[in-house]
Amino acid sequence: MCSFIMANSNFIDYVKINFKSGKGGAGSIHLHRDRLTAKGGPDGGDGGRGGHIILRGNKQLWTLLHLRYRKHIIAEDGGHGGASHSFGKEGADEYVDVPIGTVAKDAETGEVIAEILEDGQTHILLAGGRGGQGNAHYKSSTNQTPRYAQSGEDGKEEWKILELKVLADVGLVGFPNAGKSTLLSVVSAAKPEIANYPFTTLKPNLGMVSYRDHRSFVMADIPGIIEGAHEGKGLGLRFLRHIERNAVLLFLVPADAKDIRKEYDILLNELKQHNPELLDKERILAVSKSDMLDDELKEAFKEDLKGLDFMFISSVSQENIMQLKDKLWQKINQDARTA
Repeated sequence: MCSFIMANSNFIDYVKINFKSGKGGAGSIHLHRDRLTAKGGPDGGDGGRGGHIILRGNKQLWTLLHLRYRKHIIAEDGGHGGASHSFGKEGADEYVDVPIGTVAKDAETGEVIAEILEDGQTHILLAGGRGGQGNAHYKSSTNQTPRYAQSGEDGKEEWKILELKVLADVGLVGFPNAGKSTLLSVVSAAKPEIANYPFTTLKPNLGMVSYRDHRSFVMADIPGIIEGAHEGKGLGLRFLRHIERNAVLLFLVPADAKDIRKEYDILLNELKQHNPELLDKERILAVSKSDMLDDELKEAFKEDLKGLDFMFISSVSQENIMQLKDKLWQKINQDARTA
């Protein structure tokens, strides 16, 4: 999987890091000696365990930017055991704070290891090595003074991928250049890059949408999906995961599309192939750039889109923008009531 991020972006949703947990401390080889005891028995203590690598959810974070340049994260080794059955100190655990919605994957297999969904939630990503047993454990009737102990267990060293799924009330879904960034810029204070070519948006843009009576909700402009995105074509897999944490999906298909219904069906299929549960979310189809349509064309489209929850909108002329906000607000709160 590529890590394609705009150079000037502070939104980082993907990092690959080499993690290494601590090595366990060695057990002690020691025989008890003091001024009254010339030949005492074994009293070597156990080594301490190595430090764990622990993921921890932090609601104050919204990006993985703080981990962008940390390519190696290493936990402390455990201390060695000592005389008089003294235990070695445990290696300090290395806590890695991540935003809510972070998924940890094995870098080689892509297997999902953990998903952090709550503030303060922790998950041991790599356990530290166990400390070795001191020679006191090996005393027996046939060996009163064992002169050997157990070495500490090695820590684990593995590459892991951390990915962030954006949390928003509304996720904008559409092909590249469908008008998602323009809509977000109109309904919120967000200023996404807008241009007349595909893949202008290379990262999710979040906007706070003002609503009636000083209320608001969060809308995310998810970068453009292409047909075959669920198979990794384009930048599809990077973007599809963000849709998983949106309460309502707003599909945007431009009025000048060759076949609006077909484009909507393709988008819906990409979501289904990625994760069938996405089809359970509330969704609306907005036909954007509708200022290009006259009443006759709109009537023709209504017939073609029969059975869908849809509306005509225009970010340029502000057509039905307030009505769209009303419908989104209704569905967001309907989703909250049924959750």
